[in-house]
Amino acid sequence: MISKFCIRTLGCKVNQYESDAIAQTLTESGSVPTYAEGDSDLCIVNTCAVTQKAAMQSRQAVRKAIRANPTARILVTGCYAQTEPDEFKKIKGVHVIVGHKDKYEIPQLVHALTEAESRIPVSICQNVTNERVFRQAPSVPRQDRTRPILKIQDGCDAYCTYCIVPRARGPSRSMPVKNVLDSIRELKQVGYHEVVLSGVHLGRYGLDLHPKFSLSELLDRICAVGAIDRVRLSSIDPLEVSPDILKFTRKSSPEYGRLCRHFHIPLQSGDDLILKRMKRSYGRSFFRALVRNIQETIPDVAIGVDILIGFPGETEEAFKNTYNLINELPVAYLHVFPFSSRKGTPADTYSDKIPTKVIKARSRKMRELGDQKRKAFLTGFIGEKVEVLIERKATGIQDFFRGITSNYIPVLVRSNQDLRNTLIDVRIEKLHGGTSALGALCKMY
Repeated sequence: MISKFCIRTLGCKVNQYESDAIAQTLTESGSVPTYAEGDSDLCIVNTCAVTQKAAMQSRQAVRKAIRANPTARILVTGCYAQTEPDEFKKIKGVHVIVGHKDKYEIPQLVHALTEAESRIPVSICQNVTNERVFRQAPSVPRQDRTRPILKIQDGCDAYCTYCIVPRARGPSRSMPVKNVLDSIRELKQVGYHEVVLSGVHLGRYGLDLHPKFSLSELLDRICAVGAIDRVRLSSIDPLEVSPDILKFTRKSSPEYGRLCRHFHIPLQSGDDLILKRMKRSYGRSFFRALVRNIQETIPDVAIGVDILIGFPGETEEAFKNTYNLINELPVAYLHVFPFSSRKGTPADTYSDKIPTKVIKARSRKMRELGDQKRKAFLTGFIGEKVEVLIERKATGIQDFFRGITSNYIPVLVRSNQDLRNTLIDVRIEKLHGGTSALGALCKMY
């Protein structure tokens, strides 16, 4: 019997959701989560494989868990465990390696292995490359965060040349529509105001269902039935930001339902030759037109962009094309990632790699542009009244609470009342540190 467990999570929102789901399966089997080092019978590390750095951090997290919990069973799961289980078999102190197909069966697996008292690491990593079933968590996981994540899609069919994810996650597959609606209603019933819809390739939601469904149809259904106050998309590819999604977002209201005025879009590069080499199915002209159309349709929208710096063959001109494209567009913030070669991807075989020093310099320059874009976006809302979902007490500022607007502006507001998990109207007064805003409370709902 596992009486106490802890989970360390690396990587994306999908991983965060799955860790919460694993925690719930363990809790429902009678175990208790603990955050004290050395106090666990079972320590789980949910790994990430998207970059070399993430893989390194995953190995470090496993070794740290072994040191901190010398008497615990150490279980490794997640994308790195799925793609490279042998890497964890080499680490003395690891007991179990569990792939994606079996992660929600961890309580039963651990119990069986405890009974067997295996002395060597046991690897339970079934191949997912032909997986066609969306494996839903046994129940909607309870989450500590104010804006819970709901994974409604898994897998990816894109096979971008730099990406290991299709090998780690398998093909695209979707949660049935009824299950999505039921899960969101359940989250609302227990007091949540916003849900973050998440997936590995979210824009492909529903295309594998019978009959086929689309993400825009799902959003319309969610809003039409008033399932929850606010719905946010975690990330969506450029080709999948449909006119219907923009239309639903523009007409969002308390009566219809609120689709958050926020799109996080992975551009990766603003150079046509690099995009083609990445196997991204759009060009810089398409992306330029898309962003301008989004901003014209929804003037107060926040558009976040992923940029991958230093892909093989990225010349100085190619980098400038990316920089100049971002500079001219109404982008609210950037997530900048240095290219990281992943074994088993086509890009790993490309000979024209970019020197690390060059990648670091370009990344720094792009992040500086991102800081400028962020500050300019926030400045545009000074004096405006905005709706804020309060998430938590602000760190380091007494009597202040931190929340987030529909268009992804972090706002700090002073109050002597506990505002957590409430929707309030706030007037933005000034910037705070260049990455958030200070506001004054208008009223509470």
